[in-house]
Amino acid sequence: MDCCVCSSIPMILRPPRNTVCLACYECSKSLIAFVNNLENNDTANAKENLYSISPSNKGIESVLKWMKELKQREDGLIEKIKFLGGLIVAFRDGIHSDIQIKPGNSGPSLPAHRALLAIRSDIFKNMLESDGCKAAPTDTVTFPELNHEELDALLEFLYSGSLATEKIEKHVYALSIAADKYEIPYLQKFCERNMLELLDSSNTLEVLEISDICSNKILRDAAMNYIVKHMEDIVFSAKYEEFARKNPHLSVQITRALFVEKQHL
Repeated sequence: MDCCVCSSIPMILRPPRNTVCLACYECSKSLIAFVNNLENNDTANAKENLYSISPSNKGIESVLKWMKELKQREDGLIEKIKFLGGLIVAFRDGIHSDIQIKPGNSGPSLPAHRALLAIRSDIFKNMLESDGCKAAPTDTVTFPELNHEELDALLEFLYSGSLATEKIEKHVYALSIAADKYEIPYLQKFCERNMLELLDSSNTLEVLEISDICSNKILRDAAMNYIVKHMEDIVFSAKYEEFARKNPHLSVQITRALFVEKQHL
């Protein structure tokens, strides 16, 4: 019987897609079991299913080899993340910290490490190399635009490269402005991605405002398009009145965008 998986005849002449040979059928069963066991973290049974696949089917064998390499790569990344997790421990426990970072709301300062700050941002590097920051570890640098919680979130991200969902949702606007000011590209992209994913009628005006502060065209276009498509929900809200008083130039841009959209209808 010709098989739609392993047949050597041209694709157009192959039998219907549900016609498979016994070898491919058995391989498929083993492959499905292998994937299910991996999803359930049953590594022993996964390996047993992997080894039970017939070596005669080179296509399935190649897929399984690729999947095995992918799993090994994933395990390596997990180990790397655990290894790098020591940095956040150094931050939280203040291990050998050599500088204090103070928020702008007179809250308590946070311990940090000059070397890590310098490699995360050229702005930080220049700040720390200035004459005012070359003294003893008791020195303090103030971030006037951040309160204590926002500063803690910024430092946590610099040490770990990630943030809990509740923290990024709460502080994404402040972190985006800080990332722009201190030129931290990875944090800029991280905040941009989260704002785009969570964009809706309740936050699109804030996103538009942030896009203007940070000169982020991707965010600006996304927010503006959302406002145009949901005009009645946004433009006629009390929130928009406050936004218009605070950002008259953005209100003009919204009016123009709405006018252009009307012309295209």
